[in-house]
Amino acid sequence: MENSYLESVKRQIAYYKSLGDKTFNLLTQEQLFYQYNEESNSIAVIAKHIAGNMLSRWTHFFTEDGEKEWRNRDTEFVNTFTSKDEMITYWEKGWDCFITTINSLTTEDLERIIYIRNQGHTVTEAINRQLCHYPYHIGQIVFLGKIIKNTDWQSLSIPKNASEKYNNEKFTTPKTRKHFTEDL
Repeated sequence: MENSYLESVKRQIAYYKSLGDKTFNLLTQEQLFYQYNEESNSIAVIAKHIAGNMLSRWTHFFTEDGEKEWRNRDTEFVNTFTSKDEMITYWEKGWDCFITTINSLTTEDLERIIYIRNQGHTVTEAINRQLCHYPYHIGQIVFLGKIIKNTDWQSLSIPKNASEKYNNEKFTTPKTRKHFTEDL
């Protein structure tokens, strides 16, 4: 199981990152910085939070608590970006930290204990925690992008009213064993 687990994690990470990347590509800087009201977050702010979390959680993963002293989570919810490029650079920095750490793991590491806010997690638990957290926020990014673009939105998965066609294509091919992200 461990061998397939890490491979599946890597593929899911790439998939969810791609959803964020594709959404950013569909939007202008103004749209990325759009905030519906004072209590909501712009796409840029959500991206800032995800990257900030990744940098805190995955830097010195085995030797330091995942909630770093230098992290100021509250400021992650204040837009300080001045451009789309600046936002994407920070987003990439967070993902690079996360992916580099994941790629360094071995199956033997999965039961090691790491800490997040002094709470012990196996590496598997820490990965699973983040594989729930990041897609939660990426879903918000995609949802906001879809609202902003409205009828100009380009579907990132199976488009509305295309499920039957998609399923027909799937069921006309032989059964295979592969990761769900391979066809996306």
